[in-house]
Amino acid sequence: MQEEAYHIPVLLAECLDALQIDPAGTYVDCTFGGGGHSRAILENLGPDGRLVAFDQDADAAQNLPDDPRVLFVPHNFRHLQRFLRLHKIGSVNGVLADLGVSSHQFDEAERGFSIRFDADLDMRMDARSERTAAQLLQTYSEQQLHKLFEQYGEVTNARTLAKTIVTLRATMPMQTIQQFKAAIQGVVKGNPNKYLAQVFQALRIEVNDEMGALKELLEQLPEVLVQGGRAAIITFHSLEDRLVKQFFKQGSFEPEEDHPFENKKQLSLLKVITKKPIVPTMEEQKRNSRSRSAKLRVAERI
Repeated sequence: MQEEAYHIPVLLAECLDALQIDPAGTYVDCTFGGGGHSRAILENLGPDGRLVAFDQDADAAQNLPDDPRVLFVPHNFRHLQRFLRLHKIGSVNGVLADLGVSSHQFDEAERGFSIRFDADLDMRMDARSERTAAQLLQTYSEQQLHKLFEQYGEVTNARTLAKTIVTLRATMPMQTIQQFKAAIQGVVKGNPNKYLAQVFQALRIEVNDEMGALKELLEQLPEVLVQGGRAAIITFHSLEDRLVKQFFKQGSFEPEEDHPFENKKQLSLLKVITKKPIVPTMEEQKRNSRSRSAKLRVAERI
């Protein structure tokens, strides 16, 4: 499978520059996908270098290069430290994560990620997991649905949407994309494509526990990176970007509390390299429209 057709790697040169690759180092690509970032890292590694590639999507394995320096782990990156230990890897020189959904996942109609097709409302990145988007719509309470559409999709009328789903799901089928779109068409606000994209984003994030997985990955970075090792994380929406920014700065997800008599400032083991996120050039955005919302943040283990 051609990597360009599968997924065009975003901010490729910027990621390589950020990682400052040591030819004899060990690097982790947390989101292998089409393998574009991984191939570029391998080109900069010498014979003693090593790449550990994670991807929970079984389709990604088709893109693996025939290279003895590559170790493929067919699991979610939230299990980073566990699998590094399993393979006797104590620490690594760099970690890269491209948190976007791959073009391949959007373009495979049966995966249920895209509003462009009709298919079962699936949205699982890992087909081994049990919960699908359709199951979520049938089982979540009105309050749970309201919260996820508001937080993960920033849907303007999240409360109304949740109430509509709960009211109609007993009498209207919501197993497929078209059935779901038909059921909620009366409450769609503004640009229908934008609205539905926000709704689908919220469902996808919840089905795959994307925010939980990202938090777990970030918390492991100080332990797995060597001193001077770097983490480069590409996000595609503000929720992810805020988490990465906060953890890189503070070393935790707890809000910083100002106290007039105490200095309880959290000491982070990471030094922020990018005061502002790196974004794609206009040229890259024209070449790859899906890169438009990408933001790269980089931190170094101190």
